[in-house]
Amino acid sequence: MMRVTVVVDNMVSISDKRPLRAEHGLSLLVEHEGQTILFDMGQSDVILHNLSLLQIHPADIDVLVVSHGHYDHTGGLLPLLHHGGKQYPLYANDGIFIERHSVSGDSSRFIGIPYSREQLTNLGILHKPIREPLEIIPNLWFSGPVPRQTGYEVGDTRFVATCDGVTCPDCVGDDGSLYHATSKGLVVISGCAHAGLINTVRHGMEVTGCHKLRGWIGGTHLGPVGSEQQKKTLSALAELEPEFIMANHCTGFLMLAELQRRFGARFILGFVGTGIEF
Repeated sequence: MMRVTVVVDNMVSISDKRPLRAEHGLSLLVEHEGQTILFDMGQSDVILHNLSLLQIHPADIDVLVVSHGHYDHTGGLLPLLHHGGKQYPLYANDGIFIERHSVSGDSSRFIGIPYSREQLTNLGILHKPIREPLEIIPNLWFSGPVPRQTGYEVGDTRFVATCDGVTCPDCVGDDGSLYHATSKGLVVISGCAHAGLINTVRHGMEVTGCHKLRGWIGGTHLGPVGSEQQKKTLSALAELEPEFIMANHCTGFLMLAELQRRFGARFILGFVGTGIEF
């Protein structure tokens, strides 16, 4: 049995009586086989507040995983390290420390990881750069780089990256997800799915040998992309007939509503504090 709990998300349910906090970001707590894994860390110390209400101390976490090098998935790293007081293995694809910006018209906004590799190493991070799929614990895989196979999953065209003084479009090549192989099929645990939701699922099937999608948890990045990608992704997702979809973060209000309309009772709003067992 695996349990995934939303620690950080853009929204908190009005029906939750705990004083949980929301922010633009994502963090998911994965509990499986006696291991506690934190997948992404939100953008600030909100992660500490919410973990305390979930009765999890940072020192109780065994493994850290970063889906990609954006501030809203990595900003909570420093507060977590200060309070954890231990060394953590951190799994992430190469490229999380690339300088990144989001460009709109004449304005440019920094969106990369707000810490240097040296800072995190000095505070107890044992960075393990991943270049291919890796089984972190039994039946839980980190994807490694996700191949871009569909023609329509083009991502967010506003992103640029700067390497060695050269700025170019950023396809977020370090994007990664977690894959859990169950007897009923594949469960994908996603940060933002910048590589594309369908690309991510197909790669997961190849990595795990699962031929059916059981469920999806996390960000889809369907909110910011174009209408063609939205329509084709939703159609392909429906054909996969997942048992559940717990979406949040970069999915956006309109796409959350559309997922609810299409999948009905199989759809779950992944607000802060929401948990699912499978």
